[in-house]
Amino acid sequence: MRFISLRLKTLLMAVLLAAALLAGSALAYATDAAQVWNSGARSLPVYSVERTDNKIAISFDCAWGTDHTDAILSCLEETGVRATFFTVQFWAENYPEYLKKIADAGHEVGTHSATHSYMSRLSEGEIRAELESSCAAIEQVTGKEVTLFRPPYGDYDDLLIDTCLDMGVLPVQWDVDSLDWKDLSAADIAERILSRVRSGSIILCHNNGLHTAEALPIVIDGLRAKGFEFVPVGELVYRDNYTIDATGRQFPQAAQ
Repeated sequence: MRFISLRLKTLLMAVLLAAALLAGSALAYATDAAQVWNSGARSLPVYSVERTDNKIAISFDCAWGTDHTDAILSCLEETGVRATFFTVQFWAENYPEYLKKIADAGHEVGTHSATHSYMSRLSEGEIRAELESSCAAIEQVTGKEVTLFRPPYGDYDDLLIDTCLDMGVLPVQWDVDSLDWKDLSAADIAERILSRVRSGSIILCHNNGLHTAEALPIVIDGLRAKGFEFVPVGELVYRDNYTIDATGRQFPQAAQ
């Protein structure tokens, strides 16, 4: 009995030691993963841009309807602001007259995918098909090359970002969310944007937000009063010789 007890005790000690080693290994792995995330080592889209000239960009995602698009375009024309519109392929195909109107007004058009899917769930082949198809549909209407992409739902992984870059399409997110899709009041939309913008910011709005057009004059006048200048996303970002930190802020290499 004593022999059996000793064997059990030895076995128990071995199990406890193995568990401790595994826990230590898991902790080290978690620490390493956190360090990789914090270092910005994973592939990231552009959320904002390091600039000292107070240039910013306002963008509109186009996926559903056009009820408020004319009002938005009228405001942008009246204020002389050029924006970037990210359009889903089925939106571009359903409303080609609006897509042409946007492009002809001097605004920039990027793709928002073909089907508005969660792109991190797709294979590389499926990602390429979504981008190729949506870019072709937009270019057919606008006659202009598409070089920017915004992932639907803000959803992405390393494969998506790396595939975009390999295809020459820059993935772009935002650092200022208007939350206009929640049907906030014009005053609330304006307050959210005005309190968050800094030089190099990218603002997210939607072409069919209920109160977006109403908020735009407040936003544009307010930001200009603070010394900001509106440019399309393509004129805000860097195309080469840049790095991206862990927050998705893009830096020119010489500034690092």
